[in-house]
Amino acid sequence: MDCTDRHFRMIMRQISSHSLLYTEMIVAQSLIFSNRREKFLYFNKEEHPISIQFGGDNPKFLSEVAKMAEDWGYDEINFNVGCPSSKVSSGNFGASLMNHPEHVGLCIEALKTSCKLPVTIKHRIGVDTNDSFAYLNNFVRKISNSGADRFIVHARKAFLKGLNPKENRTIPPLRYDLVEKLKKDNPYLLIEINGGFNEINQCKEALNIFDGVMIGRSAYKHPLKWTKIDEQFYGNLKRKKSASSIILTLLPYIENHVSNGGSTWDVCKHLINIVENIPNAKKWRNKVSIDSIKGTLTIDKLKNYALELEEIEK
Repeated sequence: MDCTDRHFRMIMRQISSHSLLYTEMIVAQSLIFSNRREKFLYFNKEEHPISIQFGGDNPKFLSEVAKMAEDWGYDEINFNVGCPSSKVSSGNFGASLMNHPEHVGLCIEALKTSCKLPVTIKHRIGVDTNDSFAYLNNFVRKISNSGADRFIVHARKAFLKGLNPKENRTIPPLRYDLVEKLKKDNPYLLIEINGGFNEINQCKEALNIFDGVMIGRSAYKHPLKWTKIDEQFYGNLKRKKSASSIILTLLPYIENHVSNGGSTWDVCKHLINIVENIPNAKKWRNKVSIDSIKGTLTIDKLKNYALELEEIEK
């Protein structure tokens, strides 16, 4: 949330031409009753392939937003049953829904029967006291029977009380072994793993067992770590991109966004993350951040900053 918006996704599309990108989680009910529907649903054509992630617990609402996703041209729908925030839990969706597998099944069925898109689900290995392997296995099999095409499993359990969302992403131990057993016991299901992956080599090892790997925080905080994804996994041998080349490539996009009423900060708050591990990286990030927040960062100025960066990278 507040991270993987369309501007960040455009940055990541410069890093990988092939990886599946995900939207922020969109609450189905808020989409139906919002007068800003286009803001929630809009994406750039360059973002394909792209999965739209929904949260919610009302099958009728989910049915309606599934039709919207298909009409807007998304490639896939992902249903979030992993978010542990108190706001989400109080609304009886996100990770709290793992306590109600039958209802999750109804939600998946509503999504599947309302469109022709693949419908996937992202969930935890457990929640609160429902954390045994037997519970996880039964949950996945039940949801599979409801039509889920793929499972993305965050290899941590969630605590709905006692831990905040940030703590839920770090304190519960990673249990890759449980997800591996889940895959071995259900070889016919497409099961991907998520949680704690920070290097491409980790992903390579995981792909010997699982059908895919989802990268979250590491992709956001350290985007340039992933510039060899296309080369390593998709056979695309394009030259590794630098931070400056990515910024220069995105200048027309940023200029178009600004000309349509947006601000440079909308993009630069994500863009600064690609500048690290070079001399004066922090100074460069601060300069761009301050100028863009103040509204004094013009496209020409950003171009000059990118060219400065290019000299440092040589």
